[in-house]
Amino acid sequence: MVDSALVHELVAVLPGAINDSTPERLIFSVRGRGFAWTFMQRDTPKQKRWPNRDVLAVSCPLDHKELLIEAAPDIFFDDAHYRGYPAVLVRLPAISADELANLLARAHAMQLNKPLKPKRPRQ
Repeated sequence: MVDSALVHELVAVLPGAINDSTPERLIFSVRGRGFAWTFMQRDTPKQKRWPNRDVLAVSCPLDHKELLIEAAPDIFFDDAHYRGYPAVLVRLPAISADELANLLARAHAMQLNKPLKPKRPRQ
């Protein structure tokens, strides 16, 4: 079982990873791009979202996301807000530490290797 303390430990070893977490939410980025964050759940349409600390959204390519969900629907899932978005939702109590470490490393590398967007000149 993985908890938020272990997620912090797994991210801490990733080079350049920034921890912007709050007491309510986990938020991790590299080079200004998020690669893992607490899932903001909405139980019914139009209801306010709330941080579900048992679920982590992790960046991944769409094709990999579909494979993960198909292979282990008890661990990985999607919702309407994330459909078509390159991040998979992970049930932390259901995933092993090794599997999450691998997923976080891949998410970190995916965001780290994206080219930086040119900054717009100030006007």
